[in-house]
Amino acid sequence: MKSENETKDGMSVLVTGLSDSQTSLARKWPFRSQGKVLPLDKRGLIRVICPTVYKIINYSIMKVVEEHRMSDDERNIHDFDIALIHEYFSSMDRQGPGSQEATIKALSFVDNIHEKSNIVDLGCGTGGQTMVLAQNTPGNITAIDLSPGFIDKLNENAQKLNLQSRVKGVVGSMDKLDFQLNELDLIWCEGAIYNIGFEKGMNYWHKFLKKGGYVAVTEASWFTEERPKEIFDFWNEAYPEIDTIPNKITQMQKAGYVVMASFILPEICWIDNFFVPEITAQRIFLDKYKGNKSAEEFVNYEKRGAELYNKYKEYYGYVFYIGKRI
Repeated sequence: MKSENETKDGMSVLVTGLSDSQTSLARKWPFRSQGKVLPLDKRGLIRVICPTVYKIINYSIMKVVEEHRMSDDERNIHDFDIALIHEYFSSMDRQGPGSQEATIKALSFVDNIHEKSNIVDLGCGTGGQTMVLAQNTPGNITAIDLSPGFIDKLNENAQKLNLQSRVKGVVGSMDKLDFQLNELDLIWCEGAIYNIGFEKGMNYWHKFLKKGGYVAVTEASWFTEERPKEIFDFWNEAYPEIDTIPNKITQMQKAGYVVMASFILPEICWIDNFFVPEITAQRIFLDKYKGNKSAEEFVNYEKRGAELYNKYKEYYGYVFYIGKRI
């Protein structure tokens, strides 16, 4: 059964996999975040995607339907609200694993960047890696993220570092780029390509690069052919497109790139630069939203991710992939 939910501003999304009664409920209680209807996947799951953060959060419609059946008021779904997620991560220098050293190392495999080069940083967050790029390469950088709050902070940081003449943050989507064909010299994306999927991103972005232009991304990848069921199930739910390093390289080659390098981000990028700063962010966040079930559930989800990484870090992590357009 298919149904369309209309928002007040006329936006609509296709909802699939619902029974007649569930379709009726979906019409009555739209699944929204910041005024936008959230789509459901084929299993009847809402996929809430937070730009620059390495997870995709699924929330079962079956639970929501049961809650609405027990409720008399037309309340919105208490999902992980995107606005709350953005606020949570805005207090951190990085919205995902990474480091200045890893960014500079990846940049060392990129050639022919000059003062007139056009560089774009997609899913830039508050611009931790954007500033590193600007300080270690010439050229003009356009940093793009869906979160206005992230972009405001990025532009403030660029001003503080006197980089505002070369770095400009704009609100936008990595799957709806407003560039000319063959315009860009370098596309950068740390911890965010999962938002549209690695394979789709590599294929879609290819046309915006000049011949000989570069793409550099970090992507969650398996280090081994086999892994324990617990971590496999977690990632298969969070990001089904996670794959081994050789398979990711093959996808890049099929999309029209020569793979110049790939390397695994060290543990410090996860633990010292992401999980440790998260502890302070979580305390501030929970103090502000004490008693807010969505906030508490999201923090618990983040803590679970940290626990699983510490337990299974030999099986997966982020990998930097650098490719050159043919």
